[in-house]
Amino acid sequence: MPVGPTGSEPDWRKMPVLQAAQLACTCHFREKLRKLLPMKAGVRFLASVLLLLALTTGGCQSPHKKKTTKQETKPAKVKPGQEPTDVDFDAFVSRLREAVAAHDMNTIASMMTSNFHYVLGATEAEDLQGPGVFQYWDENNLWPELAGILSEKFVKKQEYMVAPPQFADPSLKYDGYRAGIKRVNGSWKFVYFVNG
Repeated sequence: MPVGPTGSEPDWRKMPVLQAAQLACTCHFREKLRKLLPMKAGVRFLASVLLLLALTTGGCQSPHKKKTTKQETKPAKVKPGQEPTDVDFDAFVSRLREAVAAHDMNTIASMMTSNFHYVLGATEAEDLQGPGVFQYWDENNLWPELAGILSEKFVKKQEYMVAPPQFADPSLKYDGYRAGIKRVNGSWKFVYFVNG
């Protein structure tokens, strides 16, 4: 192939017409390739980055999600002297506190046992229980005392959850007002609020 004056490109004047036309075609495609190759490389790079991003975010859980799952399965930390409680008990006590603060007798009555104890007599037969509890609380102005006792922490004593916690410790010989909640037929019930 004849070389032109610069030595790098073909000399068109000395080539047969067909060969010059083929070479011209080749040069035209070479220029197109030079323009397309960087563009194709950019597209390939972008596609690779998008694919990598899709694989890392779509298919795997992030460490943060795994961490919260582990925290949810761990039991709550219990301080010394504190009883572990369950969610339905906490919800029951919260509803009871709200009802007492609002003097909502219908809600409180639905949360009590039918034989709710409100006065301890000298014997079990002399105990006051059942109907008349709200009238007794009104006559003796016990609503603030009840709200105060229910605001205390509840701890386990035999089959009851009781407040205040001092009542559960026999060495203290606590004889003030106290409240007891017990699970009856699978549901929590307010069983007593007594003094003495």
